[in-house]
Amino acid sequence: MGNLCCCFSPKKVKKKPSKRFSNPPPAGIISSSNRWNRIRSSKREKLEDTLIQEQAVAAAILFKHHQQNGTLPNFDRSTSLRHPVSSSASTKKQSLPRSSSSRARSLTDPLLQPHHLVNQDLNIDNLETKHFVLVHGGGFGAWCWYKTIALLAEAGFKVDAVDLTGAGVNSFETNSITSLSQYVKPLTNFLEKLEDREKVILVGHDFGGACISYVMELFPSKVSKAIFVAAAMLTSGQSTLDMFSQQADSNDLMREAQIFIYANGNNNAPTAIDLNKSLLKDLLFNQSPTKDVALASVSMRPVPFAPILEKLSLSDKNHGSVRRFYIETTEDNAIPLSLQQSMISSSPPERVYRLKGSDHSPFFSKPQALHKLLVEISTIPSS
Repeated sequence: MGNLCCCFSPKKVKKKPSKRFSNPPPAGIISSSNRWNRIRSSKREKLEDTLIQEQAVAAAILFKHHQQNGTLPNFDRSTSLRHPVSSSASTKKQSLPRSSSSRARSLTDPLLQPHHLVNQDLNIDNLETKHFVLVHGGGFGAWCWYKTIALLAEAGFKVDAVDLTGAGVNSFETNSITSLSQYVKPLTNFLEKLEDREKVILVGHDFGGACISYVMELFPSKVSKAIFVAAAMLTSGQSTLDMFSQQADSNDLMREAQIFIYANGNNNAPTAIDLNKSLLKDLLFNQSPTKDVALASVSMRPVPFAPILEKLSLSDKNHGSVRRFYIETTEDNAIPLSLQQSMISSSPPERVYRLKGSDHSPFFSKPQALHKLLVEISTIPSS
C-alpha cells in the first residue's frame, strides 16, 4: 500500500472496481540458421524453462495450501501453507543497534538453498519459537510471500501466511470493509486458535505493520517478536493516514498512482484505494524481477479505506511488552527511507536492520537477504 493515503483529494475516481488483465507477451523472434542466433535461441529457451519451473513451484505451493485447507472451491479461507512446530518469550530493550545486509545489490537476487543463507550449524529446535506468521501489506495477499515461505519452510521453520479480509483469495468485497478489526479478522482468528503457550513471530509488511500492532495489543502473550518490514509502525493514537501524511507533499509518484474508489457514490467518503497498474513497477517493484511484477499486476486488489483512517490504541502493558524489530528498505519509492526512519525515531524498536538495494517489496527484490535477517532475528535470545 505504501503511503497510499498520503493525499485525500484524488486525481482519479473509480465508482466500481474493474478487472485488469496483463497484456500478452510479444511474439517470439524466429532465429536464422546462423550459429550465433542458434546459441542465443538456446540460451533464451533455457531461461524460459527456468521461469516455467519457478512458476510451477509457486503454483504447486499455492495449490497444496488451498488443497490442504479446503479453499479450492470457494476461495474463502485466509491462511496459506503450514509446516510443523513450537513456542517462546518476550521483553523490551531501549538500545537501538543497527545491522545491514552485506550482500551485493542484484536485480534478480535468485533463490538459493537455505544452507547457503544461514549458519549450517544452527539448531532451530533450540529457538524460543520457530513459527513465523507473515502478514501482507495493503493491496497484496499471502501470495507475495511465496519465496519467503519456501525458504523458511525448507530451513525447518513453520510458516503461515494470512490473507486479510478482502485480500488475496479471501472472497469478501473490499468496498464493504468498514473497520480495522474487520480487516484483520483472519489474523485475530488465527491467533485465537493457537495452542496454549504457543507463540509466533509476526512479520508485517507495509500496512501489515499497523495490522500486527493491532493484534499485539490483543494477544501480547502469543507474540514472541514482531518484525516490521518497510512497514507502518505506529504509536498509540495514530492512524496509518496520520503517519503517511507526514510526507504527502514529497511523493508525487504515489499521488499519481492512487485511484480512489467511491462505491457509495462520489458524495460519500472513498471506500477503497486502488493503484494504477502501469505505475506499479516504479512505485513498489523498482528493483524486483519482471516475473514478480507480472504476478503482482494480476494479483493485487484495492485497499479498504476505513482501516487506514482508524487510530490505534496501544498500551505499554500489552503492545509495549512485545519485542519489536524493523527492517529498512533503502530503494523504497512507496515508503521512503526517511519516513521509515521517522517512524523508528518516534517509537524505537529493539534493533534496526537495513536491506541495501531493496525496493518496497524485499520478498521479491531481496528474498535471500530478507530470509537471512528473519532467521537472524529469530535466533536473538531473551535477555
